[in-house]
Amino acid sequence: MVVAFFVSTYYNVINAWGFWYIFHSFQDPLPWSVCPLNANRTGYEEECEKASSTQYFWYRKTLNISPSIQENGAMQWEPALCLILAWLMVYLCILRGTETTGKVVYFTALLPYCVLIIYLIRGLTLHGATNGLLYMFTPKLDMLVNPKTWINAATQIFYSLGLGFGSLIAFASYNDPTNNCQKHAIIVSLINSSTSIFASIVTFAIYGFKATFNYEDCLNKVILLLTNSFELEDGSVTASNLEQVKDYLASTYPSQYSQVFSQIKNCSLESELDTAVQGTGLAFIVYTEAIKNMEVSQLWSVLYFFMLLMLGVGSMLGNTTAILTPLTDSKLISRYLPKEVISGLLCLSSCAIGLVFTMEAGSYWFDIFNDYSATLSVLLVVLVEIIAVCYVYGLRRFERDLQATTGRTLNWYWKIMWACVSPLIIVSLFLFYLSDYILTGTLQYQAWDATQGRLVTKDYPPHALAIIGLLVASSTMCIPLVALGTFIKRRLKSRGPVPMA
Repeated sequence: MVVAFFVSTYYNVINAWGFWYIFHSFQDPLPWSVCPLNANRTGYEEECEKASSTQYFWYRKTLNISPSIQENGAMQWEPALCLILAWLMVYLCILRGTETTGKVVYFTALLPYCVLIIYLIRGLTLHGATNGLLYMFTPKLDMLVNPKTWINAATQIFYSLGLGFGSLIAFASYNDPTNNCQKHAIIVSLINSSTSIFASIVTFAIYGFKATFNYEDCLNKVILLLTNSFELEDGSVTASNLEQVKDYLASTYPSQYSQVFSQIKNCSLESELDTAVQGTGLAFIVYTEAIKNMEVSQLWSVLYFFMLLMLGVGSMLGNTTAILTPLTDSKLISRYLPKEVISGLLCLSSCAIGLVFTMEAGSYWFDIFNDYSATLSVLLVVLVEIIAVCYVYGLRRFERDLQATTGRTLNWYWKIMWACVSPLIIVSLFLFYLSDYILTGTLQYQAWDATQGRLVTKDYPPHALAIIGLLVASSTMCIPLVALGTFIKRRLKSRGPVPMA
């Protein structure tokens, strides 16, 4: 419940940003497609020119980000209103519990597939899409020995399947007792992995278009610079003979070329493809940069951010259900508060906390919650679940329960995975996580430097480290504290009433 609550408080901010971009997608041209003029209207904003129009719109117009986490700044009222709208949407979807949630999920789950298919057709027809697909399917062995790769992979699969968040248990509690959970576990896992690969193909096709566009734009600028600087004939310098022309000019006009050389950019398709980003950067910078170069960019922008919004709402329904189900099942709470009031109080409190992420330093706090509220905590929760079922409750007893409900004996595959493979993998991930922390020595974050127009690495201040520790401890400590409380309660109960003197 605690992990799901933390995720709910920050995850809906993504939906708020989705609303923000949808509202701006109807403008022509798109507001992130060009840099704005400076105050004197003599040129473009210096920060935008050093970065890019898409980065400027994200970091300056959307987030209005502060230079560090220590400078909280003021609350941005427009993103704050979008966050309130996002929470209002979630409240309307969970108002009646699973009665309305189940129906909404059909829409939020199926619509993105339709948009992805449209984007796939469009993406594969874009110039340079094959470059992105080749980049996607080319193995990088050096990444496989990096612990962070496996940590990120585990976090992704835990998020996409909903492991350790309580949402699967909450939804499963409404199932028929004879439901074939083994069959559904396989189906859900296959659909999840297939969808991830499908979405990756769409993403890298568009990413290849963006990288190829930037690469060719860089080449054209270099060709134009050489043509004008050395008064060459138009068309005499092309992408195919650019390197030969540069070598010829460097040897024939060494002094003049050395002056021009400082202005020549090093254009490389590989480096453009290597500048991959993840998380919010992928959703709100890379995609927007690709969309702005498409024909009818407003249409593709609205489609994309509407799909992103539907995916976000679908995830929020799972998270909130994981919190609401135990609350509404509690006789102590449901006796005094109806379901609608409990849902409203949950949304109101989460929205109030979420307003912190709309401040100028809100993006940094968003990253803290995203990186630490549900990584180690979820790994520990899942590990304890496996140990509790297999070694405390007993795998044989659990096997008899499954056989009584499904009518089928448990396959040897499940026993090996639950009892041996899964615990070993999770423990290995713990060791990877600790080794990565020991190697780096400190926790760091990416801060936006407006003077340079790029992200710079900074160390977290002490108060941020304290919040990180509280985020991890507040959820993981629930397990030993509740166990201790239960143990004490049973010991007191077993002793019976104290005899009167």
